[in-house]
Amino acid sequence: MIRSTRRMFTRMALIAPLALAALPPAMATDAANWDQVLSEARGETVYFNAWGGSANINAYIQWAGDAVKARYGVSVVQVKLDDTAKAVTTVLAEKTAGRNQDGSVDLIWINGENFAAMKRQGLLFSPDWATKLPNWNLVDIDNQPTTRTDFTIATEGLESPWGAAKLVFFYDEARTQKKDLPDNTQDLLAFAQAHPGRFSYPQPPDFTGSSFLKQVLSERIDDPSKLQKPVDEATFDRDVAPLFAYLDQLHPLLWRKGKAFPQNYPDMKQKLADGELAIIFAFNPAEASAAISAGELPGSVRSFVFSKGTLGNTHFVAIPYNAKAKAGALVLANFLLSPEAQLRKQDPAIWGDPTVLAMRKLPEADRAAFAALDLGVATLPPDRLGPALPEPHPDWMTRIEAEWTKRYGAAN
Repeated sequence: MIRSTRRMFTRMALIAPLALAALPPAMATDAANWDQVLSEARGETVYFNAWGGSANINAYIQWAGDAVKARYGVSVVQVKLDDTAKAVTTVLAEKTAGRNQDGSVDLIWINGENFAAMKRQGLLFSPDWATKLPNWNLVDIDNQPTTRTDFTIATEGLESPWGAAKLVFFYDEARTQKKDLPDNTQDLLAFAQAHPGRFSYPQPPDFTGSSFLKQVLSERIDDPSKLQKPVDEATFDRDVAPLFAYLDQLHPLLWRKGKAFPQNYPDMKQKLADGELAIIFAFNPAEASAAISAGELPGSVRSFVFSKGTLGNTHFVAIPYNAKAKAGALVLANFLLSPEAQLRKQDPAIWGDPTVLAMRKLPEADRAAFAALDLGVATLPPDRLGPALPEPHPDWMTRIEAEWTKRYGAAN
């Protein structure tokens, strides 16, 4: 969730030619000197810009803030966003105005287009800070390659991973039979034909809705390797033709016949609970179990994936180049990678966000704690999550969202 919405402001950051002030000299704060970081961080206040649309995630961030305050003397204030691009725009505006120190954003929950925009515009704190964190040594860089690449863009230590994500579908087995579940997007079209009005997706540029478009495109493009590179303008129309041919068939079969769309994932979740939708999806394998635990979905909801793969990625935290509380941000980022914080985050009763840590790198007691964690009745075990399809280069999301809006934007 994972929650890296982007939209108009990010696109402006990606393409607008800007005459910007030069960056200041590298700051002295260095994660390789951890004792110095801890000393410098004490008394700082970290303004953590993070998606604020989920009560359980907000509660988790509050817990993490309370922990680093008690242990390291670092205060954490969550700046709750409905669109991560707003934080990117803030940093960009400060850079344009020459505010190269004492910026208002200290840490951002980020990935995808937003990271690409900040990296391109030179808005991020010095390279390799993430790989110098004490807890970086626990990260599963071998089995989770997206801990070092973000939508095909090398992270180069400019952001620190703190959660894994994979596209997973949910259904209510009290209303929908398992034998009817689709195993790919072509099957999903057949399901919609057999059950008109019982499926939909959020309208792009909502992150979850855009992810559905990428899933369809990944399955239907003639050469999936094209998605790992920037858009080729010469072949773009031909490359995306199968996606929009599919959507033209699907839309009349959607909830409200594709004339309106769910607002976001929480809206889809409510519609599943009410029986309006038969199948929904999210970027968190434990989301259904967490929703059952919170009383938001009935206990008969279960998860499934496509056997040939669904999208997978990692979400990160990044420090702007002009952050005022760089040391405090490093302390918080390192704590978010601790076994304690990762274990709590993976608990569906708390959040259910999968860990980025390698179990083999953990002390025995921590491995045992992860092994004993009840992932919930609706959570598929890791060996049943299927292959992870790589995220396309950020260019693709920008372009297919714009094309979607051109074709269907009158909806809602």
